[in-house]
Amino acid sequence: MSKEALPGLSLCNNAMLRRATRKIGQYYDDVLAPSGLKATQQGLLYQIHISNEPAMGAIASALIMDLSALGHTLKPLIRDGYVETFADPADRRIKRVRLTPRGLVKLDEAMKLWQVAQQRFEDMVGKEKAAKLRAALDDISALDFDLPPAS
Repeated sequence: MSKEALPGLSLCNNAMLRRATRKIGQYYDDVLAPSGLKATQQGLLYQIHISNEPAMGAIASALIMDLSALGHTLKPLIRDGYVETFADPADRRIKRVRLTPRGLVKLDEAMKLWQVAQQRFEDMVGKEKAAKLRAALDDISALDFDLPPAS
């Protein structure tokens, strides 16, 4: 694959990040395709599974997305019987989410494919470089870009 880009593209952090995100996202989607899930859906199922019936607001916050986007992403997972939502027993205003037994089976299937994608990515990029990339992206995700720029 050529490293050629549009003039000026490499000067914009946002453009380069989006370009890399699309490339990696397409790769993970292709590897996960036999499961019938997109990488975003696999990641969401995994997050729900390890979070022990999380509140939808907590998932949205952790994934840095709004509730309506989360609802849109959950719709096909609910429709296909992988996820269910329910009211929090202590506060019925809070909506929680959990995997169904069918969702656990689908997650297991998808995680096997994800492990293949993850291993190949680390083989190509290098395990240490991949770990540093994840750490750098996590650090960036924690920044508060709502603050006024320094003058």
